[in-house]
Amino acid sequence: MADIITLKVEGMSCNHCKMAVEKAVQKVAGVQSVEAIPSENIVKITTDDSGNLATIKEAIMDEGYTVVD
Repeated sequence: MADIITLKVEGMSCNHCKMAVEKAVQKVAGVQSVEAIPSENIVKITTDDSGNLATIKEAIMDEGYTVVD
């Protein structure tokens, strides 16, 4: 069963930011889909393994963005 995770992410301001975050998160094992929405400062992720949330957050932070808990 797929889990949908919505994260608040600060620092995204343009299409380049959107693409960088989506590309990084898509590489995480178990991620089925990802949609970054810079205008709302959110990233929506569908995953088949919610246990990899820390890895997803790390992938976003490695791109230079801030995940707000």
